[in-house]
Amino acid sequence: MITSAVTAGGGAVPYILDSNNAAPRYVVILFPGGNGIVNAHIEDGKVAYEKKNNFLLRAREFLVDDDFASATTDATQVPERIQAIIDDLQRRFPGAKVYLMGTSNGTFDTMALAEYLSTRIAGEIHTSSLSQIGSFDGGKFKNRQLVVHHRLDACRRTPFAAAERSHARFGTDFIAMDGGISVGDPCEAFAYHGYNGIERETIAAIKAWIRQDAQGPAASQPAAK
Repeated sequence: MITSAVTAGGGAVPYILDSNNAAPRYVVILFPGGNGIVNAHIEDGKVAYEKKNNFLLRAREFLVDDDFASATTDATQVPERIQAIIDDLQRRFPGAKVYLMGTSNGTFDTMALAEYLSTRIAGEIHTSSLSQIGSFDGGKFKNRQLVVHHRLDACRRTPFAAAERSHARFGTDFIAMDGGISVGDPCEAFAYHGYNGIERETIAAIKAWIRQDAQGPAASQPAAK
């Protein structure tokens, strides 16, 4: 369903809420890539939105279950906007832990918000990250940080080596993915960059990492195939 959070200044922040029950253990906020605009709205009485091919949006069916809910919204670096969604989710699901997950260009925003969110949510997941992830020190923050990347990602803006370097230099939790197929532009959603053909496996690996929160920080994860 489409709902809306309200900022401290009274502005509306629309998002798509997908939940199977009233008490999920985890809620994951999703930031797509590209221009980051989801534009969630009602059109002719139905839910309508952009970025339907984006990895995170098309993989929601594998993310949402009795333990996990998702909140899909426009990517942002504005603390007031992300805080409005966090507050709204915590009112709806007071026992749930909140995570933020971005992909591709959306990781520009997840990295930018990391300091602000350090004590406000349980953690962040950065998938198919921009090259800046190579200098991203996940250990600086008080919450959990995970980097996920396909080994064969051929997009020049999101090199696998940069994601791997974040783990090697700073010990940031890391999942390397293999498999799937690559179609079209290497920076688009149906290339390896978008985990085409391994959406279920990629989300399963991420969910397994999230569930480790009760056991303390995780080490680097083995490559999922």
